[in-house]
Amino acid sequence: MLDILLHIAFWGCLAAVFHTYLAYPLLVKWLASGKSNNSLVFTPHDENLPLVSILMSLYNEERVIQDKLLSLEQLDYPREKLRLYIGSDASSDATNGIVAEASKRLPWLHFSPFTNRRGKPGVINELAELAFKVVPAGETHIFVITDANVMLTPDVLQQLVKHFKNPEIALVDAHMVHTGMQQQGISRSEELYISSEVLLKHREGICWGAMMGPFGGCYAVRSNYFSPVPPAYLVDDFYIAMRAFEQGGKAVNELHARCYEAVSHKISQEYRRKARIAAGNFQNMTTFTRMWWPPLGALRFAFFSHKVLRWLTPFLLLAAMAAALVLFVRGNIYYGYLLVMMLFALIGIPVIDFILQRLQINILPLRSARYFVIMNLALLTGFMRFINGIKNNVWEPVHRYHPGGGR
Repeated sequence: MLDILLHIAFWGCLAAVFHTYLAYPLLVKWLASGKSNNSLVFTPHDENLPLVSILMSLYNEERVIQDKLLSLEQLDYPREKLRLYIGSDASSDATNGIVAEASKRLPWLHFSPFTNRRGKPGVINELAELAFKVVPAGETHIFVITDANVMLTPDVLQQLVKHFKNPEIALVDAHMVHTGMQQQGISRSEELYISSEVLLKHREGICWGAMMGPFGGCYAVRSNYFSPVPPAYLVDDFYIAMRAFEQGGKAVNELHARCYEAVSHKISQEYRRKARIAAGNFQNMTTFTRMWWPPLGALRFAFFSHKVLRWLTPFLLLAAMAAALVLFVRGNIYYGYLLVMMLFALIGIPVIDFILQRLQINILPLRSARYFVIMNLALLTGFMRFINGIKNNVWEPVHRYHPGGGR
C-alpha cells in the first residue's frame, strides 16, 4: 500500500509540474486559436474616449526619469482627458528636482514628493486618492499604473484604453518588450520566459477574460475596480487584478500596447527580485484561496494551473525526489535512476553552466535550465520570508541595463 502511494506521489507531482509549464499553455493556445478580444473597442478619434489618470511611484530614478517623462509627453492621447500623478517615495537622489522642474511646463502633471518611505503600493494608494478628488471613481475614469523604468510607445494609451468600451473589462495589460539582451548573464533566458508569459496571458484573456495578473510595469484598470493595496503587501498588481475579478470584471492583454523595459543580467540581483516577488505570491495565494480552490470554472482553473502550481513547483519537485528516494531504499532500483536524473537536471546542469559561464561560454538551453532552478530556489526563499511574516513592502529596486538612456 505504501509503495502505491509513493508511486502516485512521484508521478502526480511530476504531472502537476508538466501541466503548469507545458500542458496548460498548450491547452490555452489551442482554445484561443482563431479568436481575438477586439470585438468592442474605442477607436482612436472616438469623442467618448475615457479620462485617463496615470499613476507612477518613484524611488531614486534619476537614471531613467528624464526618458520616462519624455515618453509620457509623447503619448498620443487628448490632453484634456489625461492627468499624470507622480509620487516620490522619499527619493534621495536628483529624482525630485527633475520631476519638479518638469511639472512647471506640464500643467497636467501633479507631483507629490513624500518624505517618508511607504513602498510602491502605498504611494499608488495615495495617488489614487488624489485622482479621485479630481474625478470620482467610475466606468469612464481609467487608471494607468506604470513604472519609471518602463518606456511607453506613443499609442500605448490608445491601445490599452480601447478595450474599456466593453463594460465587462476591468483591467488591460500592456505588452512588455525587453531590451538590452546579452549573451552573458540570464537576460536571454528571462526574455524567453517573459515572452512566453505574455502570450499565455494574452490567450487567457481571449479564452475567458481571465488573464492571470498584469506584469506591473504598465497596465490599465477601470477606476471603479481599483482596490487599495493593504500595508506590507508585495505584489500589488496581482492583488489589484484579483480584487477586480472578485467584483465580476474581466482582464485581457493587448499585444499592440507595447512598452519597453531593460532586462537584468546579474543572477544575484534577479534572484533577490524574484524572492521578493515570491513572498508576495504566497500572500496572494493565501488571500485568494477561494478563487483557485477547487479549480472548477475558467477563472479558478486558470489561477490554479498558471499560478498556484508554478508557485508550488519547488515543493512538488522535492516531494517527487523524496518519494523516489524512499522507493529506491525499499528496493525499486528504477526510481534510483530517476532520482539521479532529477538531481543531475536540478544540480548538475546549473553547475556545468556556471563553469562554462566562467569560461565565457554561453549556451542558452543550459542557461535556461539554470534560470529555472534559480526561479524555484527564489520561490523557496520567498516562502520562508512569507512564513516568517512580511513586515513592510519597502525594497531597493534592481539595477537594470538601460541602453540608449533607458530604452
